[in-house]
Amino acid sequence: MLTLIVPICALLAGIGLLLLGTGLLNTLLALRGGMEGYSDSVMGMIMSGYFIGFIFGTFLGLPLIKRIGHIRTFAFCAAFTCCFSLLHVIFVHPVTWFLLRVFTGITLVILYTVIESWLNGQTAANQRGKVFAIYMMVNLVALASTQQFLHLAGAESFLLFALSAIFISTSVAAVTWTRMMQPEVSDTSRMKLTAIWKLAPVAVAGSLFSGLAMGAFWGLGAVYASRVGLDSAGVATFMSLAIFGGAVFQYPFGRYSDNHDRRKVLLVVGAAGAAAALLLAIFSYGGGWLYLAAVLYGGLAFAIYPVAVAHLVDHLEPGDILPGGSTLLLLHGAAAAIGPALAGFLMEYLGPQALPLYFFVMQLGLAAFAARHVVRRVTDIPENPSQFVAMVRTTPTALEMLPDELVGESGESGGDDTGQRL
Repeated sequence: MLTLIVPICALLAGIGLLLLGTGLLNTLLALRGGMEGYSDSVMGMIMSGYFIGFIFGTFLGLPLIKRIGHIRTFAFCAAFTCCFSLLHVIFVHPVTWFLLRVFTGITLVILYTVIESWLNGQTAANQRGKVFAIYMMVNLVALASTQQFLHLAGAESFLLFALSAIFISTSVAAVTWTRMMQPEVSDTSRMKLTAIWKLAPVAVAGSLFSGLAMGAFWGLGAVYASRVGLDSAGVATFMSLAIFGGAVFQYPFGRYSDNHDRRKVLLVVGAAGAAAALLLAIFSYGGGWLYLAAVLYGGLAFAIYPVAVAHLVDHLEPGDILPGGSTLLLLHGAAAAIGPALAGFLMEYLGPQALPLYFFVMQLGLAAFAARHVVRRVTDIPENPSQFVAMVRTTPTALEMLPDELVGESGESGGDDTGQRL
């Protein structure tokens, strides 16, 4: 394992530090917005800005890398991201924050593209799956652990904003320290959404409903926790436990899906996620029970998108995995941009418990859609049954690391029902 990690430790350190800074900023803005008196609908719109920028940045990353190289692109975008972090506390206004979130989304997706394309270009084909797993683990550990910095000070102080900027700027030092050769990058093609829909509509539904739910979670989870009476330390614990649940449980669910019809797995996970969302609503003011509900919901909600990706790959030829996965990722991102605004509007008029009820509707919608297709008569079997790979947030470039891990030999079957066509 060390022989695999050591050559890429600078890149892993860079993404870890970057996520420590941006993950802290995301939760910090939710708490600070509440202190400033921003309504839930306003906070939802502000948080949607990040995902809007993420979509635009997806199209800008590779051209910029081709123009000035990986290291310069990382330093260029990290410098702006650091500035955006500090500008949030200098210009405290909803419109300014929305614009800063859009710009932050643009620069961050380019930063992720730098790291992910570099990891992909630096790693041997037979090691890409392992590297991708390590990369995802670093993501989850950074996102979960950074919440604990909220114990240091309140959201009204400058300290936490400065700490976020410090982490982001330090990530530049980690990346520029490496002596690895910068790889060549290639353009990412995409399939039409209609083509994916014909192949695997449940995968499309999984990506859509997961984006709607996860966008609201990342944008308003901390707002919900503060609205139900948790202090900064409680909000940090709530968010960390939900992410921890996602880290622990998505892999068992995913591996189970390798041997079963993934549509049925998405049906069960969606239904169970809806039940966990109801527990969040019931225990909103339930102290320790709320934390338990957060673990359960996170464990279920985080599993949906990677299972949906694996389900899509079941129906694709190896050469179509990258363009198909890229289209599914963009759909997920577009839905994530809508989620915070929609959930924030509901919270504005129905109170904080509207967020878990919103989660309930999204998860139940997925379960109902999957159930509709599960009951259809199955007449054919995919040619490329695949393996599940746990993931949190990726760019289309990172999907280039998936084929050797995801795609089994043609004609293999992990079980009687694995990945059946619709």
